[in-house]
Amino acid sequence: MAKKSFSSGKGPSQRQLRVGELIRRIMSDVLSRGAIHDPDLNRRYITVGEVRCSPDLTIATTHIMPLGGKDVEGAIAALARNKGELRHLIGKEITLKFTPDLRFRPDETFAQMDETRRLFADEKVQRDLAAPDRNEERDEDRNEDDDGTEA
Repeated sequence: MAKKSFSSGKGPSQRQLRVGELIRRIMSDVLSRGAIHDPDLNRRYITVGEVRCSPDLTIATTHIMPLGGKDVEGAIAALARNKGELRHLIGKEITLKFTPDLRFRPDETFAQMDETRRLFADEKVQRDLAAPDRNEERDEDRNEDDDGTEA
């Protein structure tokens, strides 16, 4: 019986990660050079944060954020209008049988980082971080019991 060639659902495969990173680099280069023939897109500075590829590499979901985080929907609309030209430029640089279809989503990692910073700044969390670890105390008690001394 043939061995299954797809992953068991534990996350992206090495190939998906490699192709996604390659597409991210090419898109960043294309956008920074202004190689797209759209003045609305060329006047924007867009960060390509991550590209996630489907298991069969037919779809590449691109997470983008314009500089300053303003007018995300406008940037996504401009990229969607120029999807064909972007695919063409990516296809010239990448060595795949088919160039993946591009989908654009806002990059929410910056918002997640802000939320994480806010949580760490909370005084309850700071108190928990400063408190001694109870598991370490239990381990010390166990070590004393192993030495033959009573606790």
